[in-house]
Order: sequence, then C-alpha cells, then structure tokens
Amino acid sequence: MRLNAGVQGYRVESFEELGSTNDEAMARARAGEPGKLWIVAARQNAGRGRLGRVWSSPTGNLHTSLLLIDPAPPHVAPQLGFVAGVALIDAARDLTGAGARLKLKWPNDVLFDGGKLAGILLEATQLPGGAFACVVGIGVNCASCPEGLPYPASDLSTFGAAASRENLFSALATRFAATFETWNAGKRFSVIREAWLASAAGLGAEIEVGLPEKRLKGRFKTIDAQGRLVLEAEAGETNIEAGDIFPPNNAAG
Repeated sequence: MRLNAGVQGYRVESFEELGSTNDEAMARARAGEPGKLWIVAARQNAGRGRLGRVWSSPTGNLHTSLLLIDPAPPHVAPQLGFVAGVALIDAARDLTGAGARLKLKWPNDVLFDGGKLAGILLEATQLPGGAFACVVGIGVNCASCPEGLPYPASDLSTFGAAASRENLFSALATRFAATFETWNAGKRFSVIREAWLASAAGLGAEIEVGLPEKRLKGRFKTIDAQGRLVLEAEAGETNIEAGDIFPPNNAAG
C-alpha cells in the first residue's frame, strides 16, 4: 500500500496477514510509536468489530487501522468515529460515483444499497508515559461480503478495479487527513457533524435502538454536539451514547 504524496506526516506499513490491525497498531503505541501510522493487512485471522463481534477479513477486502497519539482530549476522542465515517464515505463516493447509495449508519457503519459495507472500531488507552493512544480500525468489503449474517451485507465488487482495496485505501488516507485537520481535535466537530448528518441512514424515520438491557422505539431526530443519537418518542427525547439501530419490529442482532 502507498500513500499519496499529499498525505504529509502519515506513514503506512503493510502486511500479508495479521491477527488484527487494531492489535498491531496498539502494540506499536505501547512500544513508543509516535503515531499517524496506518497498519494495513491483506487479511486478518482475528478481525473483530464492536462489542467483540467477529469481522470476516478475507483477501481482497480492506483491513486497516490508524494509530494516533494524543489526537484530542480523551473525552473528545470518540468523535473520531464520525471523522472516519465521513472520510470513508467520501472516499468510496470518489471511487464509485455511488452518491446517495452510500449511507452512514449510527454509530459506526457504512451502508451500500442498505447492506453493511464497512465498520469502524475505535480503541484507546492511556500509555504508561502519559500519552493517549487512539486506534481507528476500518474494515471495508471491497471484493466480497460474508453470507449467512443476521443482517444484509454488501460489497463494492460491482465497481471492479476502481474500488479495489488499494485504490480505496489511497482515497481513504487522503480524505482522512483532510477531515482530521478540519475536525481540529474536536474544535470543529460541528462541521463534521453536519457532513455526517447529510449522509445519515434513517434520519427522521422511526427506528428501534438496541441497548444491552432493552430496546427503545422512536424517531431518529439527529445526533447531538457529542455525537449521541437523539431519539424522539412520546415520552420525550433520549440521548443515547451507543447502541444498534434497527427498523421497527426487526428482530435481527
């Protein structure tokens, strides 16, 4: 994998196989890596998504993680999921011209024609020396998508070589660098929030949000200034930190 000449200050290391690009990035952080390092693997044998879910990681798809050291105060760092989402959907649109067929699903997915195309996994830790390490893990179904899942999945194979993992990584790295700069350690999250909402799946619609202990029903009103989902129901509004969105009466997940 190569970075475009315009992506200054970032580096990339590529591997044929890793257990997890997130794990490799975090190990680099603990070993003193200064950050802005992309880790890319042709395949993973222990890829994972949010809440420890298995992430299928075959050859042909994009498996990458970006290590950032002290990108923002820890309480602001979760916004990086929205930064990555905006950068990724813009990169995919650059390559495919798919426009509104690509959507962002709160909190950390990208959809293509309604099927899950990509997932984003944020992990962070305070290092012994006091630095704050963030890893932004991104998995994209470029060449294929898994079957037999409890939800629809999609990939970019219909776009052929234009949407290869190599091309998508190059476009993503460029878009992320620009979006990260715009975000400015959270000082301009309002700009990122507006861009995210412009591509949000289900915005204004009736949804169900799966929480560990229950499900809530209501209208997806917006995301607030912290990135929380604002659910509007008869009893009032609820701000939700994390959860899974489903169409009403969907039992999947």
